[in-house]
Amino acid sequence: MISANDLTPAELAALLHFHADAGVEWLLEEEAVDRFAEFEAMKAARQGARAVQPRVEVSQPQPAARPAKQPERRQAAPQAAAPAAAPRSAPAIPDEQAIEQARFAAESARSLNELKTALEAFNSCNLKNSARSTIFASGTPEGRVMVIGPMPSADDDREGAPFAGRTGLLLDKMLAAIGLKRDDILLTNVIPWRPPGNRAPSAPEIEICRPFIERQITLAEPKALLLLGNFTARHFFGSNETIHGLRGQWREVTISGRAIPAIASLHPQELLTAPINKRLAWNDLLAFKTRIDDEA
Repeated sequence: MISANDLTPAELAALLHFHADAGVEWLLEEEAVDRFAEFEAMKAARQGARAVQPRVEVSQPQPAARPAKQPERRQAAPQAAAPAAAPRSAPAIPDEQAIEQARFAAESARSLNELKTALEAFNSCNLKNSARSTIFASGTPEGRVMVIGPMPSADDDREGAPFAGRTGLLLDKMLAAIGLKRDDILLTNVIPWRPPGNRAPSAPEIEICRPFIERQITLAEPKALLLLGNFTARHFFGSNETIHGLRGQWREVTISGRAIPAIASLHPQELLTAPINKRLAWNDLLAFKTRIDDEA
């Protein structure tokens, strides 16, 4: 085991950042704690409480002066306590209904600003309940260049913008290498809310979010798409291949009846994990730059 004293400040910061992205929220205790024993003790205490409670209720003395009223009192007590003991939560919206609501909300938007408002008001996706921020496209559609990532990271969720933190800094460098700036293009994600613990979104959650990302593309009218990461490439290309099998190949993505050229590449987070793959991403960026220059 590596001690924190053996790490440089930069290495320690990177390690803490990694654990934060992974959803770790607790640090080590000063002394070892047997969580299994704690759990067993809590379970035993709850079982003991349930076993004692009926005996307490049966042994409660009843007023001797009015014995005839006792059946009515015993019957009325549960009726009065029932609403407080079992509060009802709002019924869950069926996935099919949520998808239709998403389609209606997205298609009703006539501009990116209207779409952002509709997305922020949309409450029929479970992912929104656990996310801090709704992440919408940033930048400008005027450059007609769109870069799409998979889903918000912990940094994105905290800052309320796509491609924040270390991945965003690396992406800025990648774009600058081909003469692009963040403010001159449109950056967005397929999923607008960070899944809890950075888990993969479920199939229904993906379908609920699909109308919003497709409407963003329709309204932005990009001349080319740069798709970053395995999830994003699979989402638009409809393939089960890995990003290494999908990257570097120009394909057409049809959105609202319009075919848009798209190329997939490695996500900046993957490049931070495996820097040796930067050469592959550089080749993809050069191909992307050539294509958008040809269509300028």
